[in-house]
Amino acid sequence: MSATPTIAFDAARCDGCGHCMNACVSAKSSDAHRAQPRIQILRDDESGRWGIAQCRQCGDPRCASVCPAAALEKGDDGIVAWDGKRCVNCLICTAGCTFGGIAFSPAEGHVVKCDQCEGAPQCVAACTRGALRYVTTATLYNRWGELEDLFVPGLGGCQGCNTELIMRHTLRRVGSNTVLATPPGCIPGMGSVGYNGMLGCKVPVFHPLLTNTASMLTGIRRQYKRKGRNVTALALAGDGGAGDVGFQSLSGAAERGEQILFICVDNEGYMNTGAQRSGSTTYGAWTATTPIGESARGKTQDAKNLPLLMMWHGCEYVATASTAFMEDFYAKLEAALDASQRGFAYLHLYSPCTSGWRFPSASNIEVARKAVETNFAVLWDYRRDQGLKLSRDIDAPLPVTEYLKLLGKFRHLDATQIAHIERHVAEQEQVLRELAAMHPRERRQVVGHQSDLMAVDLDQ
Repeated sequence: MSATPTIAFDAARCDGCGHCMNACVSAKSSDAHRAQPRIQILRDDESGRWGIAQCRQCGDPRCASVCPAAALEKGDDGIVAWDGKRCVNCLICTAGCTFGGIAFSPAEGHVVKCDQCEGAPQCVAACTRGALRYVTTATLYNRWGELEDLFVPGLGGCQGCNTELIMRHTLRRVGSNTVLATPPGCIPGMGSVGYNGMLGCKVPVFHPLLTNTASMLTGIRRQYKRKGRNVTALALAGDGGAGDVGFQSLSGAAERGEQILFICVDNEGYMNTGAQRSGSTTYGAWTATTPIGESARGKTQDAKNLPLLMMWHGCEYVATASTAFMEDFYAKLEAALDASQRGFAYLHLYSPCTSGWRFPSASNIEVARKAVETNFAVLWDYRRDQGLKLSRDIDAPLPVTEYLKLLGKFRHLDATQIAHIERHVAEQEQVLRELAAMHPRERRQVVGHQSDLMAVDLDQ
């Protein structure tokens, strides 16, 4: 499968330096004229972020459809090309483009637009912060789509739930040489362990208790190892089965460094049994066991930070991910799979729940994206020999209220509760900033395997 290449822009990484525009000017200028940049970086005063005006090489380009002279046409290479011999300078195309991707250049005397520099865009090469990337939209599909889907068709997830997406994409990459554990929760509930004696999964799968997922996987992994076979011991668990009743076996396996890949799908509650609160449920949230009434105003405790708890165990690898940023998830899954061959790997996926969080099913990815963009859910990864690194810049987040207002479970919040959540998010941000800024030697002192974490003196 092939698809149109595009220049992807990440506003969170852009600092407005203008190197991309200068590179474009240099690439398009000639002795006869100084070119106008085909890419414009503009500041959004309302959000405080930088935005981009550039040709998106649209699948159905409006500029071409409104051009009366047929001077614009999308080619087989995906590029919307401009033909100067046909152009009559009517400028209707500039009105047709909603992205500011084509503009009139007084110096050049005609409209100008991005042509991606024949597959080697100079703006991307000049960007030092990774805000611009040259990608093909089918790259991820080609990499993962040819892998075998190891779940059968027809799993029974709720409308709009993206947990099935997580399950299928994870097992595609992990592969068939796997033993899968799915403790009680949404994942086995939608049919991963099958019905009436028929498996829903194409690899050996078992349904442990909430309390013993990691310990059962430990025994299975060790037994296979004794027999001379190297298998991937994989857990797909909810936040209850990982961070609450299942934490004792999870913590023990992590402390021992068992060769397990443990993935927690965090939807902030026991959603499979009626949306009861869990340790991962956010402060103030409505659940079936933290109702809203005259005196009750939702959950009264802050959520535990399970990924950081796992990092303190000195695991081989720990990371957070989101279903709104699948490329980041894929990269971290690769790293976790590799790390699980040496020790314990833990991957924490933030996964919004349409029914339990009370938002429209079509908004799932938008909710997940806003959680990251507001720093409500920060993406990072930790390697035992390298320490913690942030996956995205967290210095200019959107207001936390942009996330809260999307969810019905927060509809009742008053100003005091919102301020509490904002303070908690800011505190978590600061902790992660400090950990990410530490020198690797200091990180090893703080997160030493089987060390007395509280007695470490970083000044020594």
